[in-house]
Amino acid sequence: MPETYGAHECKVYYVQESTYGQTPSNPSMYQAPVDNVEAGIDPSLILVRGTGSRDVTFAAKGVRKPTLKLGHLLPSSDAINLIRYAVTLNSLSVQVLYYKGSFASPTDVISLLYKGMRIDKLTVECSIEEPVKATVEMIGQDVATGTSKISGATYSDYAPSVVAFSDSFVQRGTAGGLNLTDVLRVTDWKFTIENNLKPVPVIRSSSAYLLKYLRERHRELTGELTFEFEDKTEFDDVINDSQFSLKFGLGGYSALFTYCRWQNVSIPTKIEDLISLKARFVAQGVSMS
Repeated sequence: MPETYGAHECKVYYVQESTYGQTPSNPSMYQAPVDNVEAGIDPSLILVRGTGSRDVTFAAKGVRKPTLKLGHLLPSSDAINLIRYAVTLNSLSVQVLYYKGSFASPTDVISLLYKGMRIDKLTVECSIEEPVKATVEMIGQDVATGTSKISGATYSDYAPSVVAFSDSFVQRGTAGGLNLTDVLRVTDWKFTIENNLKPVPVIRSSSAYLLKYLRERHRELTGELTFEFEDKTEFDDVINDSQFSLKFGLGGYSALFTYCRWQNVSIPTKIEDLISLKARFVAQGVSMS
């Protein structure tokens, strides 16, 4: 009997789907380098009560809600391969594999194959002396359990490398994203893309417990920067109702937020520390390249 699995015996892979909720045949699976994984499934049970009992009399099947939350370490060789799906909204099949022995010839495999997954919320953040890290929250249609890898699949791992804070930058430009210049006062930054996905189930004769669509609604593009307090630029931006763009370096890639405004600017001042300025922004557009 196998012992309890450890985090060192877990890997996550993904592939883009061509048909929603269906894993491609003989897929080429890409690794998602992660430092934590939270794999879940909610059956959304319908709890039925009635007279004659204080307890639930029946638990009926509801709409299945698979969820995944990944702490994703951006690989320097292809930093946006996974996180770009927060913008494109293509659906993914994501496999969480637990295994014993070597991954090439594993034993005692537990496979959780998530299908029809889309990124509901993405947060990417960078701090001094830290790697750039993303929190990827997904929801989807279904999960299939198994005891092996996907038949006919190839599994590609990234070389051990991450995008470090020293591989990043912050640039500011005109509202539409032109005339970008380096901002040399930032010590921390993060941005969030929230797609507000809506699961859409329908009444049907088979598999009604699986949603039919997973549709995007209004999108929220926000973020926060921490500046060394050297000037009053951000206060002037608020007073003058200025619009601008912000570009965040992700190794050899970047995320560009356009038509930004500051939502809040504050200067926490403590007697025992140097002064920093925190500024939260909202944007009207984003692209990754």
